[in-house]
Amino acid sequence: MEKEARILVVDDEDRIRRLLKMYLERENYEVEEAENGEQALDKALAEEFDLILLDIMMPGMDGIEVCQELRKTKATPVMMLTAKGEEANRVQGFEVGTDDYIVKPFSPREVVLRVKALLRRSSTTKFLHTDTQAKDVLVFQHLMIDNDAHRVTVSDQEISLTPKEYELLHYLAQSPDKVFSREQLLKDVWNYDFFGDLRTVDTHIKRLREKLNKISPEAASMISTVWGIGYKFEAVK
Repeated sequence: MEKEARILVVDDEDRIRRLLKMYLERENYEVEEAENGEQALDKALAEEFDLILLDIMMPGMDGIEVCQELRKTKATPVMMLTAKGEEANRVQGFEVGTDDYIVKPFSPREVVLRVKALLRRSSTTKFLHTDTQAKDVLVFQHLMIDNDAHRVTVSDQEISLTPKEYELLHYLAQSPDKVFSREQLLKDVWNYDFFGDLRTVDTHIKRLREKLNKISPEAASMISTVWGIGYKFEAVK
């Protein structure tokens, strides 16, 4: 039977890796393990994974550093594992490109459900069906967003976005010329109610613009900053 997806589980505690591996393999996922950040980064860069479960607090290279380095070259979906009380770490994780997080101690069943949800949202997963006629497509002069396939095409060239980058772009593009505050974007895109540090939004906007700009400066300029408020998507007339 073909495996549903390939997942890398990263944690310095052997019992947690074994527990997650057991539950994920029951769902027909192929699971690889890494016991520290250096090993995780080597595996993530050398191989293709559909999702990475990544502990934040590890000796040596921590999960934040791993994600930061990974995002320089890959858009692999990342779910952070964090301990209670590490809210600042979770904010930092979102800033460097984490797509979701789950708090320890966790229910393995909840992890499986969250993994399934993230894989469904993922713009990089190869298990999304893209051969059907698209029904949910946003088309602009320099940019097309196919929400059925979670695919973004810029000047006829497909680009690779993380799930959160994709969700942010799609959310803005659904309401051209509407201004969204950073707080609103955090709440609606991240489902996150902590407003103490809004750099999460700014960092993702910056990364999204950079990816678009490599192919089309016109597409990148469609994401407009509204000073003192937030951002909006400007459809090219």
